[in-house]
Amino acid sequence: MEPMYYIGLDVHKRKISYCVKDSSGKIYAEGSLPATRMDLDLWMKTLPCPWSGAMEATMFTGWIYDHLKPHAAALKVAHPLMLRAIAAAKKKNDRIDASKICDCLRCDFLPECYMAPTAIRERRRTLRYRNLLVRQMVQMKIKISSLLMEAGVSYNKQRLHKAGYFRELLASNPDIDEGLGALLRLCRETVVRLEKTESAMVRSLERDSLLIDRVERLMTIPAVGPITALTWALEVGDVQRFSSIKKAISYCGLCGAERSSGNTVQRTPLSKQRNKHLQTTLIEAAKMAPRNSADLAMLYDKEKQKGNANRATLAVARKLVAYLMAVDRGQRNFQVVETSNGIAA
Repeated sequence: MEPMYYIGLDVHKRKISYCVKDSSGKIYAEGSLPATRMDLDLWMKTLPCPWSGAMEATMFTGWIYDHLKPHAAALKVAHPLMLRAIAAAKKKNDRIDASKICDCLRCDFLPECYMAPTAIRERRRTLRYRNLLVRQMVQMKIKISSLLMEAGVSYNKQRLHKAGYFRELLASNPDIDEGLGALLRLCRETVVRLEKTESAMVRSLERDSLLIDRVERLMTIPAVGPITALTWALEVGDVQRFSSIKKAISYCGLCGAERSSGNTVQRTPLSKQRNKHLQTTLIEAAKMAPRNSADLAMLYDKEKQKGNANRATLAVARKLVAYLMAVDRGQRNFQVVETSNGIAA
């Protein structure tokens, strides 16, 4: 067998630092190169074969991973929060970071994180851009309300963003002068444009051949709509990577962290180490779920009696994760099965 060479990459926007070592830890080469595809191609021609590489997860990792993957015997991405040896070092620079990542890979100590396929990441980018449009849309609607309140204009809060009422308000209210009217029309045009763009993005993802069957199955679950189904499919990727429902709940940020020492066990509030996109979507879905499912409504009422509404919402969100896992793993539509102890998915 040919000896394996190990490469650690410290990735930045403009520069990539690298360290190449053999299996004994002897440095074969180290240095830096510009972060461009052409420079990566020239650099790969100088590498000994076979080689495996590792890099830390950053916003620049995706395209570098896709470019290097076909040429590597193995390519891994490290979880940034788990690389404590680098973060806690007294002396820290790009060269040392690349060397330590290389050593973690060589000694099989690298805290690897999941890297979704390119097709999933491209569609996930579209969905996250849709979330940005929704936030901007809400900001524009709030701005319309604040402009009217600044001018002391009375309006119907429930009907303000209806097209007909908005036109009538601008045409008939004497408190709205020409300057204010121009700003309000500009805000309204922005809201309409954002709504159309957001709807078009969601429709394109729903009809995507890679997602359509999976999303349709997930939408058979009560209280799961197209946004929840798309968010689950694109943020989770391969559902088989979760060995249990508890791990999926932890990934979604629906449980607290655990701090144990000796006989003392302490649970903290909801952990910040989570997928924030999934957490937000599932909590929003859980707030509406009791209206669409009698079983989830019973669960909500039961948990609310033990604590408060937030506790009940989290319980419903965890149950939604269990439903989503069951449907996604089994690749079949949601069905309610009667059991001796109650109802299960």
